[in-house]
Amino acid sequence: MLILISNIWFNLRKKFFYATTTTSKNMNLRPKIALYEPDIPQNTAAIIRTCSCLGAMIEIIEPCGFIFNDKRFKRVVMDYLDEKMIKFYKNYNEFLETKKNNKERVILMTTKASGSYSSFKFKTNDTILFGRESAGVPEKIHKSANKR
Repeated sequence: MLILISNIWFNLRKKFFYATTTTSKNMNLRPKIALYEPDIPQNTAAIIRTCSCLGAMIEIIEPCGFIFNDKRFKRVVMDYLDEKMIKFYKNYNEFLETKKNNKERVILMTTKASGSYSSFKFKTNDTILFGRESAGVPEKIHKSANKR
């Protein structure tokens, strides 16, 4: 998953660089990584670390399968955790409503996609959604995503 995030990010680098250098205070112009009910603390921490290095926002849709003071989480996230780069949503409905209000696309990363992410035209304010490590996302979320 980290390689996928990095590849997508580097495909967006020109748009991202322009958006962040011309309006650096507007975090809405940055691509966002969203995790749907993550259940493995080490994976979530590694994704947070990667997002921190890339300057990306991360959005976590609760409930999580762990608590954020879990020692496995802390060991992997190290000192990369910056609360300003993380937004929590109580559930998927709150997440989806926020995206609709902000006119942001939700791009679901799934094995059921008809095309490759490498040929997809990402936009700078897209939210890239990943499902649970153990179960992915329910069918209703597949249907509500703007693209897969």
